[in-house]
Amino acid sequence: MSTDPPVNERATRNPDSGRTAVAVIGLGLMGGALARAFLRAGHPTTVWNRTAAKADGLVAQGAEPADSAGAAIASSPLVVICVSDNDAVRGLLEPLSGVAAGRVVVNLTSGTSAQARETAEWARREGAAYLDGAIMAAPEAIGTGDATIAYSGPRPAFDRHEPALRVLGAATHLGADPGLSSLHEAAVMGLMWNILNGFLHGAALLGSAGVDAAAFTRIAVEGIGTVTGWLPGLARQVDEGTYPAPDSTIDTHLAAMDHLIHESEAHGVSAELPRFIKALADRAVADGHGGDGYAAMVERFRASSGART
Repeated sequence: MSTDPPVNERATRNPDSGRTAVAVIGLGLMGGALARAFLRAGHPTTVWNRTAAKADGLVAQGAEPADSAGAAIASSPLVVICVSDNDAVRGLLEPLSGVAAGRVVVNLTSGTSAQARETAEWARREGAAYLDGAIMAAPEAIGTGDATIAYSGPRPAFDRHEPALRVLGAATHLGADPGLSSLHEAAVMGLMWNILNGFLHGAALLGSAGVDAAAFTRIAVEGIGTVTGWLPGLARQVDEGTYPAPDSTIDTHLAAMDHLIHESEAHGVSAELPRFIKALADRAVADGHGGDGYAAMVERFRASSGART
């Protein structure tokens, strides 16, 4: 059975607007923002939420209410789902049969790559195409140039509805594997937490000397910009599996990590984070990477639980 079946022209286009009809399932903060963006762009929009009253404001703006999730899916060739979690997605979809055939189902609910692949399999059985998506924006940014949404799944389905998806924000297709968007989201979240924790630890350290976090912000932003400039070079080393050290080795970084631990302890600030960072580097050295550049730390992260590469 095809994963990207055709839909009839009447269902695909609104004869008055010329824009693709879309259904939005889930009208929380993010789902409501998605529906409003489609409405502002002139897309005929059907909406459904388990708590029906959440649709009232959107109906007042021109949305068409559906009386069930199945009716919402049947209404439009493009179906966007954004609910609390993927258990809720499965709870909505699995009881349905036949209504999704010929549709492109786009799941913008946060979840794991395994869950994305499971939902893609449900769509395949139903004769629908499935795109998983990761929203890299807050609800207020949806529909603006500040929003980015990454999609994964069959490219023909993405290409067919790319104009409508770009209404929500910059749209990037990552590949045919439906799990790729969830993996990218997890990677970006890890990056975010590491940056935020590093900034907050630094703010605590400087705060012990009477320096306001606001005063630290300028030099922190400059430092983040410097590190950002290193990423393309590190990426090449990671992809090639070679880790030259033109500036400093992991052994050299260890000394600086010790300084951060001692400064933290001396100023009554928790050294838990820098100690953890140093523990990872110590393991990389034990694995034989002490003389390599910092990109060799990727081998520590690639190692399975407790295993050495």
